[in-house]
Amino acid sequence: QVQLVESGGGLVQAGGSLRLSCAASGRTFSNYALGWFRQAPGKERDFVAAVSGSGDNRLYADSVKGRFTISRDNAKNTVSLQMNDLKPEDTAVYYCAADRRVFGRLVTVTAGQYDYWGQGTSVTVSS
Repeated sequence: QVQLVESGGGLVQAGGSLRLSCAASGRTFSNYALGWFRQAPGKERDFVAAVSGSGDNRLYADSVKGRFTISRDNAKNTVSLQMNDLKPEDTAVYYCAADRRVFGRLVTVTAGQYDYWGQGTSVTVSS
C-alpha cells in the first residue's frame, strides 16, 4: 500500500509559479509510473503530466506543455510538478497518483489506470 500526500498549492496571480510536491509513504514507488491530474469545479478529473518508472519518459497535456515540468526523486520518494506562467484556467484541485502496473518507460494518462491517489491540493490562479 502506498500513501500519497500533496503539498504546495495556494493562491497565485496569473503569470506566477507554484511547485507542487507529493510525498509517498508506506512503500517505495521507485518502479511505479507517477502522474498529476487536476479537477476543476464541476468538471472531470483531467490528466496533467506523468513520468515513467524509469524516469526518462514524460508526458504532458497539451494545455500545460512548455509551462509545467514533472520530476521524481526516488531517493526521497517524491514527485513534483513545477508550474510556471500560470493561467486562470489552471485553477483546480491537483492530485498526484501512482500506477503500480506499468514499468520501465511506460506511462499512463488515464485516471482509471492509477492505483493510488493523494487527497489533493488546491491551486487558484487569479487574473
